[in-house]
Amino acid sequence: MTDIPGSTAPDKLTVDHRFNGPPRSANGGHIAGLLAARLGAPAARVTLRKPPPLDTAMAVEPADGPGLLLRNGDDTVATVDPVPAGAVQALAERVPAPLAREASRGYRGFSGHPFPTCFVCGTDREAGDGLRIFAGPVPGSDGGLVAAPWTPDPSLAVPGTRYAGTEAAWAALDCPGGWSTDILERPMLLGRMTAEVLRPPQVGREHVVTGRRLHADDGRKVLTATALYDHEGALIAAATSIWIIVDTAAFSAAV
Repeated sequence: MTDIPGSTAPDKLTVDHRFNGPPRSANGGHIAGLLAARLGAPAARVTLRKPPPLDTAMAVEPADGPGLLLRNGDDTVATVDPVPAGAVQALAERVPAPLAREASRGYRGFSGHPFPTCFVCGTDREAGDGLRIFAGPVPGSDGGLVAAPWTPDPSLAVPGTRYAGTEAAWAALDCPGGWSTDILERPMLLGRMTAEVLRPPQVGREHVVTGRRLHADDGRKVLTATALYDHEGALIAAATSIWIIVDTAAFSAAV
C-alpha cells in the first residue's frame, strides 16, 4: 500500500465494520472524512455514488482533476474534490450545551430508527463504541434546528494526542443533518457532503453538534447544514449535505 502525496500508484482504504451506517455499508460522514484526509485539502466535497462496503480494500486513485476517486473493482464508490478554505459557512447555529442536552432527550430516533446500529446516531451502540449523537429538535426553535451534546471517546484519539481524527469530526457532522428532516417519514441517504474542519475535536470534552434543514430540491433532494462547536462554544467544523430521498424498496436494498 502506498500513501505518498501525488503518487500515481493506487492507495488502499478499508473501512472497519465498527464504522457502519446501514448494517452492511460505511457511515457516509466517516468515509468522507477519511477521503478528505487523503486529499489533504483544508475543505473538501465528497460525493457518494454507491454504498461503501465494510472490511473491503478499496483503491484510492487520482481523478482527472485535483481530486481523488474511491473505487471498488470497476465501481466508483465516491469522489472527493478540494474546496477553498473558508467556503463552508456555519449555517447551523450554535446552541448552548444545556439546551443541546434538553434537545437530545427529544431525539426522534428513540421512537423509531432506520439504522439502530449506525456508528454516529444508532441507539443500539454502546457508549465508547458508537458516537451516540442523538440530535433532537431544539426547544423554542422553528422545528428545523436540532442539537446534541457529544463527548469524543478516547478510542477516537490520534495516537499520542488528545484529539480525535478528522474523520471523527466529519462523522459527527453527518447524521444530525438527516435528523433535522423528516427522515422517518421519507427515508433518505447521504449523497454529498461538503465540510471544513478548522481544528479536530478534543477527546473527553463535551462538544455540541447542531443540524438545520435548509430546503428540498425537486422533490428528491434535501439540503441540510451541520456545525460542530467545542466546549467553549467556538466553531471547529461545519458542513452542508445533500440527502437523496429513496423509495422504500431502494432504501431496504441499501441496508
